[in-house]
Amino acid sequence: MKTYISALMMAASVSTLDAQTSSTNRPSSISISEGKLLGQIVDNQGKPIAQASVTLLQIIKEQTSGKEREVLIRSTSSQENGTFSFSDVSTKDKWKLKISSVGYTAKDIRVEYGSNNKNINKDMGSIVLDPDNQKLDEVTVTGRKALLEMDIDKKVYNVEKNIVAAGGTAIDVLRNMPSVQVDIDGNVKLRNAAPTIFVDGKPTTLSPDQIPADVIEKIEIITNPSAKYDASGSMAGILNIILKKNKKTGYNGMVTLGGDRFGGTNFMGSLNARQDKLNISLTGMNMRMRNNTEGDSHRLSNINNENSVVDQDIEGKTKGMITFGRLGLDYDFSPKTTFSIAGIFVEGKFRPNESTLISTQSASNTSLSNRISESERSFKPRGLQAGLVQKFKTEGEELTVDFNYFGGSNTSNGLYTTNYLNSMNQITGTQIQKNNGSGDNQFMTIQADYVKPFKNGMKLETGLRAQINNLTNINDNSLKAIGEEDFENITSASTNYDNKNTVYAVYASLGGNLKDWVSYKVGLRGESSTYDGELLNTNEKFHNRYPLSLFPSLFLSKKISEKDQVQMSVTRRVNRPNFFQIIPFIDYTDSLNITRGNADLVPEFTTSGEISYSRTHGKGTFLASVYYKKTNNLITRYLTQELNPITDKMDFINTYINANASRNYGAEFTYTNNLKKWWDLTADVNFYNSKIEVDERVKTDAMWTVFGKLNNTFNIKNNWNFQLAFEYQGKTNMPVTQNQSFGPPMNQAQSSSQGYIKPFYGVDLAIKKSFLKNQAASVTLAVNDIFRSRGNTIVSSGEGFSQTYYRLSNPQLVKLNLSYRFGKMDMNMFKKNKSQNAMEGIQMQ
Repeated sequence: MKTYISALMMAASVSTLDAQTSSTNRPSSISISEGKLLGQIVDNQGKPIAQASVTLLQIIKEQTSGKEREVLIRSTSSQENGTFSFSDVSTKDKWKLKISSVGYTAKDIRVEYGSNNKNINKDMGSIVLDPDNQKLDEVTVTGRKALLEMDIDKKVYNVEKNIVAAGGTAIDVLRNMPSVQVDIDGNVKLRNAAPTIFVDGKPTTLSPDQIPADVIEKIEIITNPSAKYDASGSMAGILNIILKKNKKTGYNGMVTLGGDRFGGTNFMGSLNARQDKLNISLTGMNMRMRNNTEGDSHRLSNINNENSVVDQDIEGKTKGMITFGRLGLDYDFSPKTTFSIAGIFVEGKFRPNESTLISTQSASNTSLSNRISESERSFKPRGLQAGLVQKFKTEGEELTVDFNYFGGSNTSNGLYTTNYLNSMNQITGTQIQKNNGSGDNQFMTIQADYVKPFKNGMKLETGLRAQINNLTNINDNSLKAIGEEDFENITSASTNYDNKNTVYAVYASLGGNLKDWVSYKVGLRGESSTYDGELLNTNEKFHNRYPLSLFPSLFLSKKISEKDQVQMSVTRRVNRPNFFQIIPFIDYTDSLNITRGNADLVPEFTTSGEISYSRTHGKGTFLASVYYKKTNNLITRYLTQELNPITDKMDFINTYINANASRNYGAEFTYTNNLKKWWDLTADVNFYNSKIEVDERVKTDAMWTVFGKLNNTFNIKNNWNFQLAFEYQGKTNMPVTQNQSFGPPMNQAQSSSQGYIKPFYGVDLAIKKSFLKNQAASVTLAVNDIFRSRGNTIVSSGEGFSQTYYRLSNPQLVKLNLSYRFGKMDMNMFKKNKSQNAMEGIQMQ
């Protein structure tokens, strides 16, 4: 029962808070007549105002007192051309628009349709905002976004509220997000499977630990993607990382520097400038990491009818550095045509060092050894992103064309020294292994999307996409055996390879509204792909041709009221084996953790269904979802006994196989509320059941587990902020389809079909103080894993073995960060003659 105590308490608190607030702010009547409300925000010279805040409030008359009150329904921001729109607006009710923008006088407008007809579009025309004549250097922007914003098909997490992640990477942000799990190696999971990572709505080769937290504006969680999105990927869905962009005239920027108790440091600077049609953004970051890891492993095995016990005590330290740079430019050729281009530069180097004390006992032999690994890995990715957005005369009609390229080189080298010891811990012999590698990769996508709305409310979305990947790698292993003077190449473990894979896709979806507030979206995506690989030193070639596959999707939603909505979705997706999983390359870097690919792997196909209910009441939102996923030919890691090509003896080899099937179903509850002006709360609980069937001989037991997070942010007086975050993971099956490449010795491969993770929890806290004029500066102190409780214990077993493996990384990490924001709102900043009324000195949020 201990497994569920924390989750049940969290679920109870969510239900209590929901009950306390569900009776407030509810409209007295519900109307099913709906229309559209739209308009354009302009200044007194007729120029569009982008990113103006537009809030829609419903005016309700109290039945007892007869007084009118306003209920917040939803809000949005104006587009680059100043336009905004609200759909599904009841034509029988009275409404108010509240419009505001920095540097302008706010305006309230009452709206009445004056008709009971359905599907009426009410165009407010051009709404003029007058300049605010106050001295703007005395203005402080105090508005703050909610920690979590919810839509029925995705959840949006606003990173600016996450002070725990200050000075970190996207991994630190994701670790404190609802629904998302991050393991000790930084592998990201969503509902116990690895999601696809997007940046600004596009696939990327950047990993979350290569993206600084301070450049992220928000992250979208899409658990069941529609036909518009790439069908290739895991069954977990998509995490879309949205980077910060400047959309206000003028300039703003930020400088952040900090350090942690292990000696790590970070520096980040950003600058955004916009005037008229041109926007320029520049971001640079340098991060020095100092990671400490401890762990132990206990393995019982039986090879050739001989039992043995292997114990390992592991201590590891990693020194690393990442440099990140991005330069972007946006140019508006017209209010309807925008061109964007950005270059991305990343360079990193890691030096993991590890000492492992290994004890091996069997009936015929007892040995003790100390394995010291010293390695270095570096990478230099480069990226280019370009896009064109063309809007048409019809509101909502749009064509977008995107080009995305990432490429770069990487190098690696390692020296692995194994000292064999006697009972007195004296060295009796030494074996040294060298590993040297290099590689190049290119990742390119070209995509075009077109959206066409129709007068009857229907909307057509269609698009084309091509993805081309190239990867080349050179890897050499050599060994100096005990008593030998020279290194000898291990040809069977020295593999040079080259591969190319392509994916071509086309999709179309049609959506619209039916009667009684029912909306639909039905789509179909077609994809075909090819894979070509070659082992350069043997000229052995591998080919896979995946024919055209169809991926339908269906979304239905019904508005029960202005506050309540239900949605149902069914989709089909595919996960094709990646190069590392297919190529029969043997990684002998760790003699106790030998890995190789499997050229016989086939794609896995997943059918997903989800039903969600959302309710908004006051400042709180509650979302409940039940989901089911069935995967055929699941790609999973598998530990088996095979002939070791190095020693010519039977040994354990980590590889990949296609399991018969996998199923995963559960229920998730998310609640967010601004309980007080000073207290934001987000709670998330996920109960799920998972099971994997490899074949008739190997089956994992179906296992119920729970995963939950509770995040409290307190906005205390005098510009103090405090955040307390808690997460709990119950006993669970190993996650599937991690799609990882081969890693360092500490990153031992485990099989999702042969193991489970013991329960663990973690607590993080942070405190932030803002100061100086307009709170331009802030200092943040954060402590991660304050109780040293986030260690992972993995238990696995299979034919001839059982193993327990424990690891703990960077416990009680203390980080201190200092940030300074600057900005200037100046409508004529690039002109020689500046107006005396030019706006200046305002803090940019």
